Amino acid sequence: MAADPTSGWEAAAPAFMAARSDIGAKIVTDWATSHLPAGARVLDMGAGTGVPIAVALAAEGFRPHAVDPAPSMIAAFKDNVPGARAACEPVETSDFFGKHFDAAIAIGLIFLLKPRIQRMVIGRMSNALTPGGHLLFSAPAERWAWRDTLTGRVSVSLGKPAYDALLDHAGFARVTHFTGDGGNHYFHAVQSLD
Repeated sequence: MAADPTSGWEAAAPAFMAARSDIGAKIVTDWATSHLPAGARVLDMGAGTGVPIAVALAAEGFRPHAVDPAPSMIAAFKDNVPGARAACEPVETSDFFGKHFDAAIAIGLIFLLKPRIQRMVIGRMSNALTPGGHLLFSAPAERWAWRDTLTGRVSVSLGKPAYDALLDHAGFARVTHFTGDGGNHYFHAVQSLD
């Protein structure tokens, strides 16, 4: 039997869409308006339907580009964020539109990936950014594992020390942390200008 290229997200899409809240939208837009230039191109990895994050970014004048492996999520994204570029593909194999971005975000995604994929994706995010570009992702600050309620797959947080080390190894010059609404932990990293 072939592996599911959506990692269970196509099957979980109806439940995900029904359960999606606005948690994270204000955090991300406040972060973007504080750190990014007007009209910045933002790579939204694991974008889902675009609600609420990409919709909020587009409303602020940013240009989101979505990557998500679930066809129904990408179809909804295109409806929710008209004119935005969207690709139906896993983040670990995406070519990210063959472009570089002012920022990359991965809200609620990193910990859903296997640890070796998390390490690879953080490096790929670094490569997708312009010099001085910004990265924002969410993950628990503690190291632990749990079962995702929508897909039933194991989720793993590598923990703050491991994420900090991965960001350093990926060439990020500065890393900061903050906790937002819903108690979510965010990692903000700035790409080196070199």
